[in-house]
Formats: sequence, structure tokens, C-alpha cells
Amino acid sequence: MYLKKISLFNYKNFSEANFEFDSKINCFVGKNGIGKTNVLDAIYHLSYGKSYFNPLAVQNIKHGEEFFVIDAEFEKNERTEQIVCSLKKGQKKILKRNGKAYDKFSDHIGFIPLVIISPADRDLIVEGSETRRKFMDSVISQLDPHYLQQLIQYQKVMSQRNALLKYFALNHTYDNDTLSIYNEQLTEFGQSIFEKRKAFVTEFIPIFNFHHHNITGSQESVQLIYESHLFENDLLTLLQQSINKDRMLQYTSMGIHKDDLSFEIDNYPIKKFGSQGQQKSFLIALKLAQFEFLKKQSGVKPILLFDDIFDKLDENRVSKIIEMVNNDTFGQLFISDTHPERTEAIVKSTLQSYTIFNL
Repeated sequence: MYLKKISLFNYKNFSEANFEFDSKINCFVGKNGIGKTNVLDAIYHLSYGKSYFNPLAVQNIKHGEEFFVIDAEFEKNERTEQIVCSLKKGQKKILKRNGKAYDKFSDHIGFIPLVIISPADRDLIVEGSETRRKFMDSVISQLDPHYLQQLIQYQKVMSQRNALLKYFALNHTYDNDTLSIYNEQLTEFGQSIFEKRKAFVTEFIPIFNFHHHNITGSQESVQLIYESHLFENDLLTLLQQSINKDRMLQYTSMGIHKDDLSFEIDNYPIKKFGSQGQQKSFLIALKLAQFEFLKKQSGVKPILLFDDIFDKLDENRVSKIIEMVNNDTFGQLFISDTHPERTEAIVKSTLQSYTIFNL
């Protein structure tokens, strides 16, 4: 599978731009602020139906314009697939495959497997648990559409339960029967999500450890630890036990929406005790493990986006990545970089075909 060509209209800083791609390596080079990362984000948009860098969809429309369109052709299973994502101010975003609009964006997730490695990944370390849950969920959802539907249903029921708890507080009332219905529904979805996350982490950890060791070549001990209330008890029991606390807080305090993925080095939080270099290696290993996991499970090499990472890597780490390219570990690769000479030197040292776009 690979991306053949893409057209951007009023997307971020582009009024109109068209690119035709090599099936192996594609590089965007130029000064900061010229739009290199924006092209990568447009490609990401076509896989996930949203921007990696800007959660507010309307802010991806070029200043002064009313809409954006991303139009692309992919080659998948010897078929040409046209994917179009568009947004007009005041309207819902539209995602189409071969001219037919998706009713639900979630039906598209996993069709174009893709992994991005970017300096923005540092949010996985420095931000709260929601960022790391989203990482877990995005990997599992690319392979399991049913999981994504369960997540959506869980969030919906939890919102209803939270609204009921607020209603109780506002009206000085309580209805255990209605609450019990929400508890049972949350348990049904939550237990299944918990089991799938647990299975994912168990399989993911050895892949992550392999890549971390390969990148660093060191004996550093790193840990990924899945943390969940559901290791303590089943969700129904936890919801029943926490009802007094929930009524006081007016929201659901126990459940898989509080799960976390703890990042540690030598059994200490990497956020506090890891150097910048150690954090960098941890994140790159995490994303390469994501790539490997998706490839292994789906049988398809995901598209891989390297956003400005060579600026942050030493020679040893760069050579490890080149080694993986030469071993044909990756499929199609997109690279953004501020140094044209460095980029050309790196891609020339691979055994693959490439195209460089000077922006």
C-alpha cells in the first residue's frame, strides 16, 4: 500500500498544492514555517479523519478562506482508492472513499494504516493520562473496528450517567434503578475494553523493548505499565462502591476512562528521571513498536511519517533507522527536514528510490 498523489486546497498555509510520490521515500525540505509538516498532517488527516497537530478542525482552513479539501489517491491491494477529506465553515467535515461519503468516520479508521513520529510526541510523556489512553486506543482501533465502537458507546453511557449524577445533586433526589441501568451498560463496554487493552499491552511490550534496545544499544531498563482500576475489581462492583463519592463529585470516578500507560526508566517515571535523550529514545521506540505491531497484525506495512526527527537524533540513532529502511522494514516513508544536504545524504545512503520536494 502506498500514497500515489495528493492535492491540497486551502489547507493550512497552502492555497493549492499538488504532489506525486515515490512508492518508497519522499522528503519535504525547506525552512521552518514553509509547510513541510502541513503536508505530513494532510496525509495523517486522510488516515485518521483529523489533524495530528490541531484538534480544532476549522483551524486547518487557510486564513481568509471558507473551506479546505484534501484529495488523494492510494494504491492498496492492486486497486486505486480515492480518499477525500473536506470541511466548510459552519458544516460537518466530510470524508469520502471513491466518491461515497462515510456515515461514520470510525468506519474508515484502519483502512489506511499510518504511524507518525514527531517532536509533538513528547506530549505522551509530559501530558496527562488521556494522551496515553488515546495512543493505546488509536493503535487498537486501527485493527479492531468493534473496539472503537465500544469506546464510543462507553463514552456515551458515561456522559448520560454523569448527567444523571448532576440531576440528582441539583434536585436533591436519587434513583437507584436508573443508575443501575447505566452501571450495567458501562460494565458491559468497560470490561471488554479493559480486556483488549490488557491483551494489547502484553503483546506490545516485547516489541517495544526490542526496538528500544536496538536504538540505544544500552542495558537501560525501560517499562510500559498498564494501570487500571479494573485490576482491583470488576467494574460493576467499583461503580457500586464509589456511588457516594460519585454523587458528591457529580461525575463517574471509576472506570476505564481513568486508565493510564505508565512510562518508566529503571522503575522511575521517565517524565521526572529521564534525560532528554532517554525520553527521545523511549518515544521513537514506542512509535516504531506501534509500526511493527500494526504491520504484524494487519499484514500491511503502514505509511510512516518522520516529522523533523533527524534534527533531534544523534548519528547512531539515525544509522539505526537507515538500517531498518535498508532491511525493507518500512513501506512508504515521508520525511520532513530543514537541512536539504543532510536529508539527501541520509536518503542516498539507503538502497531505496526517493523523491525530494524543495518547498
